[in-house]
Amino acid sequence: MAARRALHFVFKVGDRPRTARFYRELLGMSVLRHEEFEEGCKATCNGPYDGKWSKTMVGYGPEDNHFVAELTYNYGIGEYRLGNDFLGITLVSSQAVSNAKKMGWPLKEVTTGVFETEAPGGYKFYLEDKEKLKQDPVLKVTLGVSNLQKSINYWSGLLGMKIYEKDEEKQRALLGYADNQCKLELKAVGGAVDHGTAFGRIAFSCAKEELPSIEALMKKENQKILTPLVSLDTPGKATVQVVILADPDGHEICFVGDEAFRDLSKVDPNGDKLLDDAMAADNSDKWFAARNMKKISA
Repeated sequence: MAARRALHFVFKVGDRPRTARFYRELLGMSVLRHEEFEEGCKATCNGPYDGKWSKTMVGYGPEDNHFVAELTYNYGIGEYRLGNDFLGITLVSSQAVSNAKKMGWPLKEVTTGVFETEAPGGYKFYLEDKEKLKQDPVLKVTLGVSNLQKSINYWSGLLGMKIYEKDEEKQRALLGYADNQCKLELKAVGGAVDHGTAFGRIAFSCAKEELPSIEALMKKENQKILTPLVSLDTPGKATVQVVILADPDGHEICFVGDEAFRDLSKVDPNGDKLLDDAMAADNSDKWFAARNMKKISA
């Protein structure tokens, strides 16, 4: 299990320019790579949509040693409905707090030195007002669960995560694969988990040889497999193997072969330009406005 790594969380975004501004100017992240696709992903990386879409990876450093965000944009879809499944990402950056104040971006201090803000689309971020850590400043991803113990049994018992904290009173637990990686926080929501249409996906890497055994274990334990082991192509880049699972509450989980993913996820120095060029060429907002129409709400 030591070789497993927390990689990224996938967000569906409706307003790409405002989203890019939030991650680049407010959080201070960099565009690590940007890719455009003409048709939907075989592993539904962009959700259950068949059309043209883009993927932008943003973070505080290379994906080899940082937990990052994957921003998926489906052309023609303007907004997604939030559920109670994704409860936030917590990161350490006094600069992000300062940036938000300068930009006039809404901020709310929820506990001493911790500020809540929202990315476009309503995704919550918790900013700790401290100097950015030398390692990865992204501390944890928080997901809502309906039954804490059942979720712990899945994530720890089946997927091999270490339990770092468990608080019965507050109905939360903190898990992870390594001390120096972004953690997964599970928090009971007091009822069923609603994924809305904005539902995301959390990704981890493992040795390629482990992928078939992960799939076999889930079959043996009668757990849900959303996409059996499949190869995904990115034009001009490495082909990766993935298996997509769902936990007891339907949270989507991607496991990808580590070696090929390290090759695929190399930082592209042209990432910023590729994103900016794609946004400049995207006339979908004007097209809809000229016809007095709105983009689809998923």
